[in-house]
Formats: sequence, C-alpha cells, structure tokens
Amino acid sequence: MPETPDLDLRLVRYFTVVAEHLNFGRAAAALHLAQPALSRQIQRLEHQLGARLFDRTPQGSRLTDAGRIFLPRAHDLVDTAHEAALATRAAASPGALTVGYVGDLVVTPAVRELRRRHPGAEITTRHLDWQDTSALPERRVDALVARLPLPFPADRFRVEPLYDEARVLVVPASHPFAGKESVALDDLGGTELVACTSSAAIWSAGAQPTADDSFEDKLELIAEGHGVAILPAGDRRPTLREDLATIPFEGLGPCRVVVATRFTDHNPLAGDFREIARSQNSS
Repeated sequence: MPETPDLDLRLVRYFTVVAEHLNFGRAAAALHLAQPALSRQIQRLEHQLGARLFDRTPQGSRLTDAGRIFLPRAHDLVDTAHEAALATRAAASPGALTVGYVGDLVVTPAVRELRRRHPGAEITTRHLDWQDTSALPERRVDALVARLPLPFPADRFRVEPLYDEARVLVVPASHPFAGKESVALDDLGGTELVACTSSAAIWSAGAQPTADDSFEDKLELIAEGHGVAILPAGDRRPTLREDLATIPFEGLGPCRVVVATRFTDHNPLAGDFREIARSQNSS
C-alpha cells in the first residue's frame, strides 16, 4: 500500500487562498506573507502530494487538473479542522453562550431560566436588526431566536419551531381600512407586494426596504402614505405610533418563530437553551 502523505494543514489553507485569487501576489497580501515565501510553501505542499497544483501564466496562475480535484477536498480539510477545534474548546469549557434575537422578540424568560440552571456560566444576549443576517453563521451568536424565513440556508442549522403568530396589515391611521375588523388579501386589489427574504415582513412596492433602511424608516414611509406592510401580529412596534393602524389580516398562513443553533456546536448550553425555549412556548 502506498504511503499516505502527511499533509500540513497550514499549507492546505495557503493553497485554498491561492486558488481563490489565482494570483500569488494577491494571495500573499491576503495571507500577510511575502510572495517568495508563499511560493515555497505551495511547492512544499506539491511535494507532499506528489502533484503540481498550479500552472503559472503571464496573467497569473491556474489550477492544474490535480489542483481542481484537490480544491474541494482542501476546503473540507480546513473546515473539518476548524470545527474540530471549536467543538473541543466548547467541550472543555462549556461556560459561555450568546443568544441573538431579532426585532421585538423577547428572550428574557428563557435566558433567565438558563442562568438559573447554570449560575456560573457567562450568558449574554445580543439584539440584531433586520440587516444583520449572518450573526449565527459567523459565530457572533450561538443561538438565534427569529421569525421565518431565516436569512441563511436553514438546512445547515438546527431549526426548531417555538410558536406561530397571525399577521396584521399596517396602514396609515387615515387609511380607509383603519378600524375594520379584518382585511383579506383580495381587499388589497392590485397592490404590489414584495416579501422580504430576510424577515417575515411583506411590504408594498412603495415601502420596499433597501439595504440602508431600518425598520423604523419603513414605518415612517407607511405613516406618510407611501405604502402598507403585512407584519407578524406579535410585532408591537407599529402599535406604538398613533399615526399607524394595524388590522388583522386574513388569507396568508401564520408567521413562525423558531430557535436556531449550529449542528456543529457541542456546547451543552445551546441544547439547554433550545429545550427551555421550546418548553416555555409549548401549548
């Protein structure tokens, strides 16, 4: 049986950066290395593998056939090593958890119970606005309480339902719908509606969010008569304004509130938080 190469993971990571840039100069700058040093490291990796990974050209570099085959496996090696280190640290010191929550959702009862069960743990909370879509994938929070749809691929995370909310239509207080017992989808006629891909909100075209808008900016547009919104009934922020009216909305399914954690997170506090959140919201 041929001898298995003893790969240096640091060199494998260097390879993925060069493959991303296809230019040794730019890759060296990204890695904060001198270009000759990076070239020597890639040559060491090629020697370990027994295959040339790059062809140098006047325009830069390109992957060889062997390099293209190795690239996805190199990413897997780097990712697996990273996950292994994080899991080991979490198992050795499971004493910290950051809970993220969006909009007006309340996590206080679940966090209070988690602190009661683990008095020595460092448990913090972080409020996230609707633009902050990557806090859980980027590991800035360890658990996330949010409404569907989630702003990242849900199949890569453990997502468990907590409860459902009805929907309401938000209009200016002077709107003809204000004061009605309920409004149906057909009542909106030809109003163009745009569902937000990173939250449960549905906006009319006039109030459609941009990357720089806050939730409050959108409510201001609606109050000025530039559109309407369909929001979860549990979101109480529109009810705090006298210039807005909320009406129960029929014709769409409910909004679902969920708790999400990473599949690869072995911190027992994350599992305890999920269990507490579920039990407190079960009916």
